[in-house]
Amino acid sequence: MGNQDMQTPIRRLKRELAYEGTILKVYKDYIEANGHHAVWDFIHHDGAAAVVAVADDGKLIMVRQYRNALDRFTLEIPAGKVDNIEEPRVLCAFRELEEEIGMKVDKPEDLEFLLRIDTTVAFCNEEIDIFVAKNLKPGRQHLDTDEYIRVEYWEIKDLLDLIYKGEIRDGKTVSAILAYYAKYC
Repeated sequence: MGNQDMQTPIRRLKRELAYEGTILKVYKDYIEANGHHAVWDFIHHDGAAAVVAVADDGKLIMVRQYRNALDRFTLEIPAGKVDNIEEPRVLCAFRELEEEIGMKVDKPEDLEFLLRIDTTVAFCNEEIDIFVAKNLKPGRQHLDTDEYIRVEYWEIKDLLDLIYKGEIRDGKTVSAILAYYAKYC
């Protein structure tokens, strides 16, 4: 179970599917730890990919979209979930780049891996691989039927200001912008 670094063993006794939705599965995990039994929630997510899209003038191409869980619009980097658990995340990033912002690179290998994040380690196994895309070419935006996205171009210094003011709080976006800034600026 991956807990060999700790003195006290933790064992998963059973995993039970409680709910299956369109993008995730919710389980009840029955755990034994310190001689006690507990039930922990676990959310399975197949994974996702995101892209720091860099325009020729150096601005970052962002998406503003409605997020139902927050009941508000957020400013984020382009991202999306894998089509299936076997899909390489670089292919997901390649697809999402064009779908969300209408820009593309010639081939998936043109995307540079930046970092991988675990989004919510307390109860979810979602991992997001984040890539950098430069030398973008026009493509065709084709959003999902339930998606509304506005594409915006931003200076990195202004995005950093929004992060430090607490106006950009999306974990993948904050991580990606800070990592991009540290590596390239």
